[in-house]
Amino acid sequence: MADKLNATAQDLELLVRFRRDLHRIPELDYDLPQTTRYIRSVLESLSCEVFSPSASCICALFDVGNAHTVAIRADMDALPITEATGVSFASEHEGRMHACGHDAHMSMALATAVWVDALVRDCPGALPRNVLFVFQPAEETTGGAKRVCESGVFERYKVDRIFGFHVWPDLPWGTVASRPGALLARSSETHITIHGQSTHIAKTYGLHDEETHDAALAAARFLVSERWLMRRLQQDEPCVAQFGLVEAGTVCNAVAGEARLAGSLRVFSDEMFERAKAELTSTLEMACSETGCTYEIDFAEGYPPVTNDAELYAACESALPELTRIDDPLLIAEDFAFYQRYVPGVFFLLGVGEPEVDGSCGELGHATCALHGDTLMFDEHVLLRGISVYRQLLQMR
Repeated sequence: MADKLNATAQDLELLVRFRRDLHRIPELDYDLPQTTRYIRSVLESLSCEVFSPSASCICALFDVGNAHTVAIRADMDALPITEATGVSFASEHEGRMHACGHDAHMSMALATAVWVDALVRDCPGALPRNVLFVFQPAEETTGGAKRVCESGVFERYKVDRIFGFHVWPDLPWGTVASRPGALLARSSETHITIHGQSTHIAKTYGLHDEETHDAALAAARFLVSERWLMRRLQQDEPCVAQFGLVEAGTVCNAVAGEARLAGSLRVFSDEMFERAKAELTSTLEMACSETGCTYEIDFAEGYPPVTNDAELYAACESALPELTRIDDPLLIAEDFAFYQRYVPGVFFLLGVGEPEVDGSCGELGHATCALHGDTLMFDEHVLLRGISVYRQLLQMR
């Protein structure tokens, strides 16, 4: 049985083929016809039930006759980025690229499915649970995981745990890392419109601020005040709100009649989310009242925080001697969080090496750039570590 857990050169050949085939055909959001066709072609050759519980989602169930099921998740969608790697297997779809490693996630899940197929034939009774593979759309956009959860697939197949990976250039090559509790943040896109009254700047001379109805001034006051607000909230729990888009006015010699701000709020708990929303709104209201403006503010539902189940994480630590514990949660978001609201789950980061200055890769143990970069590449041998972890997790009682 020990031999069945060890990754081999044959496994690497399979991983590389899957990953490069999928890297060539990146697709976006829910529009994944080539990707889902490829996934189906692999899974339908195995001894599993292949089905689609929701739009553009492909599932494969290996029913070994047990009462409970473990799930493994992989995301399928790519990004609207023009690839600049120059590799032989570069994107064949102009303006689209697997720049976030989802091709790697799919290849690890597919290779693990091939292993499960062989294991259930050669070693009956070796798996303590049925295995459900979930290939989901729209992680980068609207949170395709939510639709998968709402389909009822986990209740129908008695899923009682779920695991997933993300390749991670910020960790040393081959590192498998996670932490109990909060791992990744809740993300909420935040959009603000401030309404003032446009008038020639000469007419504002001698007026108090609240008489100017200056939307640009209101936006500036809000941005300064919310920075102080975040510093205060961060004393209780890590959180951040930043506004990357700020637009106001139309000409240089007229007061701005309107200002638009767009940003993101990141927190690690629902309690802090509600508190931050309320205090950001109060801060905006103050800035607008001081300048004679009105406002609208919208917080998108976003993704919940990725929160690893403490009991399941402890079991993973016992099963995975290579698991490294991260000290602090990270302020990025991932829709794996939706699964954890339905079943206990643990999400792992697979280190592919921090980028080198010269942007090279290969056997050097580091990625070419950060996630979402147009030159992202990494040494594919690291994927062997991922499937080895999956094999050990599937053996857990």
